[in-house]
Amino acid sequence: MGLSFDAVAGELPLVQRVWSARCDAATGFTSVVKSCSMLAFARTSGAVTAHLRGPETRATRMTCPEGTEFFGVDLRLGAYLPLFPPSGLADLNDAVLPTLSGGRIVLDNRDWEMPTERNVDVFVNRLVRAGLLIFDPLVDEIRHGERPRAMSERTAQIRFRRAVGMSRRKLVAVEQARHAARLLAAGKSIADVVTVAGYYDQPQLARAMRSATGHTPGELRAGTPFLAF
Repeated sequence: MGLSFDAVAGELPLVQRVWSARCDAATGFTSVVKSCSMLAFARTSGAVTAHLRGPETRATRMTCPEGTEFFGVDLRLGAYLPLFPPSGLADLNDAVLPTLSGGRIVLDNRDWEMPTERNVDVFVNRLVRAGLLIFDPLVDEIRHGERPRAMSERTAQIRFRRAVGMSRRKLVAVEQARHAARLLAAGKSIADVVTVAGYYDQPQLARAMRSATGHTPGELRAGTPFLAF
């Protein structure tokens, strides 16, 4: 009993994964740092709400209410809705989309059919075709330290932050921490993780894990659950 979670790889160009979750009992969990934005839906007592969520730069303790169901998509890095830039949604500053009495979503002064976990991919495709969900192709280049020659470093960073919701430097720290957390959860020794994940020493790893997951390296190795939700 508690929180069950299921995810599959995304089949759309702008989607990392499609996921669903259910709380059979009120359950506390830690939402760890993540770099992608998310389009999420919550169903409680038959009513569905639609949320846009940005990246998370610190761990947050959360509670999943009993009987609540969730589903949604994690967007590809660099994919976002210009009406709701990721920087304004970061760290749980969700945008809750308005809905009509019939349950339809209002977005860009138009009403859209509320998706289900079975057809959320269709909803995403409709947003792409309408130009409401876009992808900045320069994100991948800037992410790897490259940029067009005619573009200044400052302009590149502004563009990156607009599409991703955090700086390139912060993104590197977030991805490093997630990698280290996965290694620890898989049972790797703390000393090995320091080396493999690229930390200076164990104290730096410990600080990073506290900030990113809310747990110590030892707790993660012992199987303390965490969830990028």
